[in-house]
Amino acid sequence: MLPTDIYISAGAATVLLTLVLLVFLPERTSEKLFSNFGFWRAKPLPLRHFISCLSAVVLGWIVWTGLTGTRDPLANPLPLTVWTVWWVFLVFIQGFIGNHWQYTNPWTGPIAMLSKLTGLKPLLRYPSQLSYWPGIFLFLGFATVLMVDPAPADPSRLARYVGIYWYLTLLGVVLFGPAWLVKAEAITIMMRAYQQMAILGRTHSRLSVGLSGWQILRKPAPKPTLAVFMLVLLGCGSFDGLNETFWWFGQLGLNPLEFPGRSAVVAQNLIGLIAANVVLLLAFISCLVLGLRISGETETVIIAFCRYAPTLLPIALAYHLAHYLPSFLVEAQYVLKYIYNTLGLGDFYVTTGFFSRPSTVKAIWLIQAGAVVAGHVIAILLAHVLALRAHGTTRQAIIVQIPLAIFMVCYTVFGLWLLASPRGL
Repeated sequence: MLPTDIYISAGAATVLLTLVLLVFLPERTSEKLFSNFGFWRAKPLPLRHFISCLSAVVLGWIVWTGLTGTRDPLANPLPLTVWTVWWVFLVFIQGFIGNHWQYTNPWTGPIAMLSKLTGLKPLLRYPSQLSYWPGIFLFLGFATVLMVDPAPADPSRLARYVGIYWYLTLLGVVLFGPAWLVKAEAITIMMRAYQQMAILGRTHSRLSVGLSGWQILRKPAPKPTLAVFMLVLLGCGSFDGLNETFWWFGQLGLNPLEFPGRSAVVAQNLIGLIAANVVLLLAFISCLVLGLRISGETETVIIAFCRYAPTLLPIALAYHLAHYLPSFLVEAQYVLKYIYNTLGLGDFYVTTGFFSRPSTVKAIWLIQAGAVVAGHVIAILLAHVLALRAHGTTRQAIIVQIPLAIFMVCYTVFGLWLLASPRGL
């Protein structure tokens, strides 16, 4: 019932205006926006491995409850923890606030303890030619469970997925050492990528704060396969919204108001997930190729691809927040309800009344739309700084970015359309 077309137009206009302003900004002004300020000299917490072991114990316990507890996904702690606490909340905190994964990672502590007790060293050398490809395919497997599997929230089914993945990762680290976590373990790769978006980070042993994305500018360009992983994050996030729209159901020839269930569209959603990533990859590369040609630059597309791929992280993180915000507002209440019941604090009343009040619905929509627009604006600013570093002058940087900038504006419209579209799930 909201005038979403007006908000979509305003969001696209905001991104377009940002592009216009970059033409007139002094060359160093945009880079100064990403300055960081050290405010506290602090050492990493000494209990990092202990917290990691505790995280592994909690993970083991919720997997057990998934196998033996209630089949209700809103009452069993496994799906509540995996899909609400971790996938929605902790992933966003990692990308916006700071790197908690160095402590909450459920593998580093057990591996360190195992190595100390047994003196175990890696049995094999991680093949350099594999690079980040295992992590890419494992993340696509995770996205398949999330978006394609008929019952990803079923406690027993989810327990098997989580338990097998934890043990396979532990085996990978035993065989190949920490390199497996860094290059092949999809969740750690994702968390390390999103860490670059956090407002809090470390510079010369000091805790520093800056505009989201400042850490991207302090790191070298990623390897090509890691750059592909960053695009896959955005591609999967985009399809996670697209596959619920009336438009997608129309493409499948289904009535969204009489949806037969996810088991009826497994193959179609799997093809759609793969196609979404392929289309995004081809579109992004095409923009880079066109930008290099019209600017007359002689650098290779691979170099440009690796340089600009991290600038899509703000968009991916913004989509993550925008897409999951409504469901999080409900399911987080079930997390509190479980805690209340477990601690004997009485019952906790879960409400969805805020979805029926125009004022709160408008507030939720504005947060979602604002996040998407802000993510695109930050992405454009990051791309401009990187282009200035590579090409020297504002004129040349703008020319190189023209196709990519058009891509950003179109993706803003697409993202806001996804949020505004009627959903069939």
